[in-house]
Amino acid sequence: MNQRAFQNTSTTATRELLYLRQAINVDVAIVGAGIVGLAHAYLAARAGHRVAVFERNPVPMGASLRNFGMIWPIGQSAGQLHRFALRSRTLWLEVLRQSKTRYRETGSIHAAYSEQEAAVAFEFSSKAPALGYDCEWLSPEQALACSHALVSEGLAGALWSPTEFTVDPRQLLSELPGFLSEQFGVTFYFNSPVQRVEPQKLKTPEFRCEAEHIVVAGGDDFQTLFPEHFRRSGVSRCKLQMMRTISQPEGWLLGPSLAFGLTFLHYPAFEICDSRAALKAHLEQTMPEFFRYGIHVLVSQSGNGQLTVGDSHEYGLDVSPFDDSAINDLILEYARARLKVPRLQIAEQWHGVYAWHSDHPWLFFTPCEGVRVLTVTRGNGMTMSFGLAEQTLLEMGVSL
Repeated sequence: MNQRAFQNTSTTATRELLYLRQAINVDVAIVGAGIVGLAHAYLAARAGHRVAVFERNPVPMGASLRNFGMIWPIGQSAGQLHRFALRSRTLWLEVLRQSKTRYRETGSIHAAYSEQEAAVAFEFSSKAPALGYDCEWLSPEQALACSHALVSEGLAGALWSPTEFTVDPRQLLSELPGFLSEQFGVTFYFNSPVQRVEPQKLKTPEFRCEAEHIVVAGGDDFQTLFPEHFRRSGVSRCKLQMMRTISQPEGWLLGPSLAFGLTFLHYPAFEICDSRAALKAHLEQTMPEFFRYGIHVLVSQSGNGQLTVGDSHEYGLDVSPFDDSAINDLILEYARARLKVPRLQIAEQWHGVYAWHSDHPWLFFTPCEGVRVLTVTRGNGMTMSFGLAEQTLLEMGVSL
């Protein structure tokens, strides 16, 4: 054997030995360290299973990081989706309290600034409690007493719900992996893009993992691993533009997270309201540019006092990587007419992209034995994450 052949053989043997040394064997392997992946990790590890999480980036950088941090049951359709959201809320509070992660259990207000908006808010408050929603109508005086951040001029009333709460996604995704590792022995492999998933096996550039159960929870990134399934799924994408203000004065709190009239047309929960049609006709006539970009305005407060304000909705597989300043101007114009806060100067602007499907709130499929792919397709991954994780693991036969 010549020297070059010997060197090549030696190098190959060394690589194979290194590869064997980096073999991993667990009960549950999870692809993706966003909130859906972390929810699976928590529930499986809490039940005593050995869990490994593989994340392609140094830190989670997808839709879970780029959102309001709102856990928002009131926006979910009555019935199964709303029940899922409430179950997820219970599990959320469990893990937040155990991990001592900061959250704001402030409830939500949908403020109405027109006769049509007030009609929807009042109708929902009349119908929704019988369907399992905890909410009530507030007069203008009651709404202002509940939130000092609302402009009083033109306020026609509001819909109040105590169910919603917020987390800071940046803090959560930074701290929760450490908690899961320390308290439950979950092993995290960051900077480890999964290249291939097979029955009860997955492979990264550095590791191979054998697991009885594998959950792929990487959002629309399952296109990389299962391109044929992606093409058949009908999944598209949604781009959202969002902003954060500078910090508010020390001690100033937003109180309830805020939504406004456009939100009654965005979330499917409000489809139970007959008055919604009149509101839609009114807003389409008076605010057509907001419909062009799918704008509705939400406001939440992060742990450091900043306000998150947004957002817009643009759909398609080819969503632009470039943000449109005119969209942000429309969002802020709408917010300034309804929001009374000390500081509305913008410190940060960004966009998020999540998987979207017009007919399904989430998609799941089993491409091979022991593997479940799950992607949330309506922008409600934060709200639904823990409830969906519980259902998915149970369906896969993971004891909880």
